[in-house]
Amino acid sequence: MTDQGNNNQNISQNPFAALFSSLADAKQFASGQKQRRQAEQQYSGESQSESDNSVSDSIDDNDDSVAEISRSFRSRQELCEQLNVNHMIQRIFLITLDNSDPSLRSSNGIPPRCVYLEEMAADLDGQDWLNMDTIEQALFSRLLLQEPGNHLIYMTSCSVVNLSADRDAGEKRAIPYLYACYRRAKEEITKVPEKLLSYAVHCKNLTVSNARTVLLTPEIYISQNVYEQLLDLLLEAVRGAQFEEVVEFLEEVIASLLADQEVRTFGEVMVPVFDIFQGRVKDLDLCQLLLYSYLEILLYFSRQKDISKVLMEHIQPKDPNSGIQYQKTLLGAILNISCLLKTPGVVENHGFFLNPSRSSPQEMKVQESNIHQFIGQFHDKLYQILKNLLQQSSETRHLLLSWLGGCLQANMGRAKIWANQMPEIFFQMYASDAFFLNLGAALLKLCQPFSRPYSPKLLTFNPTYCLLKELSEEERRNRNVHARGLDKETCLIPVPPQQTVEFAQSYSLLTENLIFTQLTLYLGFHRLHDQMVKMNQSLHRLQGTWRDTQRSGGPAAAELREQFERLMTVYLSTKAATTQPTMLQNCLNLQASCAALLVQLSLGNQGPEHIPLTFPLPALENSLLCFVPELFAENMGDFFIFLRRFADEVLESSAESLEHVLTFITVFMGNVDRMKNPHLRAKLAEVLEAVMPHMETLSPGAAQPIMFQRQRVFSTYRHAPQLAEALITVFVDIEFTGDPHQFEQKFNYRRPMYAILKYMWGEESYRESIKRLADYASENLEAMNPPLFLRFLNLLMNDAIFLLDEAIQYLSKIKILQLERDRGEWDSLAPDARREKESSLQMFGQLGRFHNIMSNETIGTLAFLTSDRHQQEEETYSDAPDEFLDPIMSTLMLDPVLLPSSNVTVDRSTIARHLLSDQTDPFNRSPLTMDQIRPNEELRQQIMKWLADHKQSNQQMGPSG
Repeated sequence: MTDQGNNNQNISQNPFAALFSSLADAKQFASGQKQRRQAEQQYSGESQSESDNSVSDSIDDNDDSVAEISRSFRSRQELCEQLNVNHMIQRIFLITLDNSDPSLRSSNGIPPRCVYLEEMAADLDGQDWLNMDTIEQALFSRLLLQEPGNHLIYMTSCSVVNLSADRDAGEKRAIPYLYACYRRAKEEITKVPEKLLSYAVHCKNLTVSNARTVLLTPEIYISQNVYEQLLDLLLEAVRGAQFEEVVEFLEEVIASLLADQEVRTFGEVMVPVFDIFQGRVKDLDLCQLLLYSYLEILLYFSRQKDISKVLMEHIQPKDPNSGIQYQKTLLGAILNISCLLKTPGVVENHGFFLNPSRSSPQEMKVQESNIHQFIGQFHDKLYQILKNLLQQSSETRHLLLSWLGGCLQANMGRAKIWANQMPEIFFQMYASDAFFLNLGAALLKLCQPFSRPYSPKLLTFNPTYCLLKELSEEERRNRNVHARGLDKETCLIPVPPQQTVEFAQSYSLLTENLIFTQLTLYLGFHRLHDQMVKMNQSLHRLQGTWRDTQRSGGPAAAELREQFERLMTVYLSTKAATTQPTMLQNCLNLQASCAALLVQLSLGNQGPEHIPLTFPLPALENSLLCFVPELFAENMGDFFIFLRRFADEVLESSAESLEHVLTFITVFMGNVDRMKNPHLRAKLAEVLEAVMPHMETLSPGAAQPIMFQRQRVFSTYRHAPQLAEALITVFVDIEFTGDPHQFEQKFNYRRPMYAILKYMWGEESYRESIKRLADYASENLEAMNPPLFLRFLNLLMNDAIFLLDEAIQYLSKIKILQLERDRGEWDSLAPDARREKESSLQMFGQLGRFHNIMSNETIGTLAFLTSDRHQQEEETYSDAPDEFLDPIMSTLMLDPVLLPSSNVTVDRSTIARHLLSDQTDPFNRSPLTMDQIRPNEELRQQIMKWLADHKQSNQQMGPSG
C-alpha cells in the first residue's frame, strides 16, 4: 500500500471521519490541519530536512491526521450536533457564514441558495458555521439587508437555474420572509430527531419574536412598509389556499405583541393595517374577485378577538353627528360598494348596463343575473362580518351597536322631503344609497332566525325601547339601548294619558336588531323605491319625446337618445341593486313577520304564544301599539308596493306571507283606534291592491303573469267580510283627513280602491259581504248616523260629478291653449314665456286625463255595484219617456237644492216612480228605500249633457263633500 493509500485507509478507519458528509471532506480537513501545523513549525524555526525524513514524515502524516481530528472535536456527538444545527439553520433561514467552494460541499441537507452574511463572518474571525449563540444576530443582520438578493451564493455545485430558490432566499420583504422561515421551521420540527427538536422550536420562536420586532419598530427597516406586507401576506394566503397556516403564524405574533406593548400598543400596530385595507377596498367594484379576497381578510379580523376590538374602535367616526363620516370608515367603505353609480348622475366609467338601447333584453337579463350573484356573495360576507362582531364579545357588540345607532341617527335627514330636492347638499351630508341598501341587506340576514310569522322569539320584541330618551353611555351599555332619537318618531297611536310605561331593565338583541333593520330600510330602501318610480316615469316621457322627434327629423333626436341612454343605465343599475332575490325574500319574511307581530299587539297579546284572531276585535287596554313607530307599517307597505311594480314574481311564491299581510290590512286599515294616521291607513289600500291578483289586458304576445297562488289566498281568506268592510270604511274616512290638501289627496288614495272593489265583486265571499252592508244600509236609512254603505255610495256620486266637471274645465283650458298655438300666438313670445305655455299645456293634459280616468273608475264602480240588483228587480217604470224624464233627471241629480233631505242621489227610475204615482208633487221629499237608490246606465251621459247645457250652473256648484 502506498503512503497515500495508507493515509486514506487510516482516515477512513477513523471513527470521527463519519462526522463529515464524505471521506473527501475528512481528507480535506486533515490536509488543512497539517498545512496549518507545518506553517506554525516553519514560523518557529523547527522545520527539518525533507531528504532526511521522507519516510518518517509519511508515517507521521498518518499519525498526525488521526490525532488532529481527535483533538478538534472532543466527541463525535458534539461535532454531529454542530453540523446538523448549522445545516438546519441554513435550511430554515437560508443564510450562511460559509463562503467556500461549492464543489467541496456535499449537497445533502443544505439549501441550493443562501444569503452570505459577509460582515458577520468577518466579525466572527473566520467562523463559518451558525449555532444557537449566533443565530439571533445572524437573523437580525439578514433582516437589515436592503437587497439580500445581491448577497446570494451557491451552496452546491449544481449549475441548474433555480428561480424559486433565488426568490425564496432573496426575499427582501421582512414579514413574508419571516413567515416563510416559520413554515420551514415547522417542517423541521416534524423531521428532526428528538435531540435537535429544541433547536428547531427555538428557530420557530425566533421568527415570531422577530416579526413582533419588525411590527413594533418598522422605522428600523429602511424602505419597507411592514404593515402593507402583513396585509399582502394575508391576501396571498387567501388567494393561494394557505390561509390557515398564515393565521397560525399571525396568532403567535399577536400573542407576542400583546405581551409586549411598551414601544407600541397592539392597536397602534393594527391601525396602519386597517388604513391600508380601507384605501385599497374603497376603489374596488362589486364584480371584482379581488374584493372577495379582501372580504375574507376582514372576516378573519372579525373572528379574531383582539383584532376585532381594535377594528371596532377604529371605525368610530371623527364626528358622530355627521352622517357622511360613517361612510368614510373602513366598514363604511365596504358598505358603499355596489352596482349603483359611485357618483350620482355620472355614468362615465360605470361598469354596468352601458349602451342599454343597443343591447338585447336577453343580454340585459344575463347581466342582471350576474350582478345578483355577486350581490348575494357580497351580502353573505357582510352578514358574517356583522354576526362575528356581535358574537365576539360584549365589548365588540356594544361598539358595533353604538356605531349602528349613531349612524342611523346622523342619517335620519335622508328621510326628509327636502333631501330629495337638494341632491348636492344631500350627498355632502349623508351616507349613500348603496351604504344603506347593503347595511339593510346584512341586517335582514341577522333577523332571519326570528323572521317567521309564528316564531315565539318574535313575541319577545319590546316596543317600549322606542320611547326611551337620552341615556348615558353607561346606561346604554347596561340596558342594551343603542338607537337614538326614536322617541321623536310618530307611533301608530298616541299614548293614552292614563297609560303608564313600564320600561325593561335590559332589552334583547332581537329588539335592537328588529328596530335597526326597520330604521335602515326606512332610510335606504324607501328612497331608492321613490327614485325608481320617478326614473320610470321620466323614461316613459323621454321615450315618447324621442320617438316624436325621430318622426319629425329634428336635430334634438341624438341629444334625447343620449339622455335616454344615461337614465336607462341608472335605472337598470338601481333595479339590479334592489331586486336581488335573496334580499327580497329576506325582506318579505321580515315584513310578513312584523305584520303578524303587530296583529298580536293589536289583540293585546303580551304572552309567549300567538293567539288566534277573532272579530269583533277586543278593546284596547294598555296596548303596546302606542310605542310602535309608524315606519314599521310604512316599510311594510312600501315593500309590497315595490314588489308589485318591480318584482311581481316574488309575490306569487309567498302565499303564506300574503295571508299575514291581508290579516294586518284587515285589522288596521279600517280601524282608527289601532292606526290613527288616515294617510297611512289609506296607503294600506294601495298595499292591498299590490298583493291582490291582477288581470290586466296585456299587449299581444306578452306572457300572462302567474296569479294562481294569489288567487287562492284571496278566495280562501277567512276574514273576507271584515276585509271588504275595512276597505269601504277607509274609502269613507279618507274624505276628511285633516290635511289642508285633503280634497285633492283623496282621489289619489281612492284610485287603487276601485280596482280592489272590482276584484272583490267578482269573488262570492267578498260580494256577499258587500251586499250585507247594503242590506243593512237599506234597513237603517233613518238612523241618526247614516250607515256606512249609504255614505259610501253618496261619496261615489259626489266624486263622479266633481271629477267630470273638473275634466271638462281642463279640456276647455287645453282647447284654448291649442288654439293660441295653432294661430301662431306663441311664436312672438319670449323663450321663457313659450316654455311656460308648453308646460301649462302638458300639465293641463295630464290633469284632464287623470280626472277623466278617475271619473270613469268611479262611475264604473257604481255600475258593477248595482248590476246585480238591476238583474233581480222588475223594471216597472222603465217605459217612462226620455223626453219627459231627462230635464228633471239632470236638475234633480245635480242641483243640491232639489236633493231629498237625506242628501241621497236618485236615478231616473226613482223619478219615474214619483212622477207617475204623485203628479201633484213631482219632487216628493219622502224617505227613499234602498231599492230606489241605484244609478242607471245612462247616468254619465245625463251628467255630460247637463254640464254642457248649464255652464253657469257648473261654476256656481263647486265641489260637494
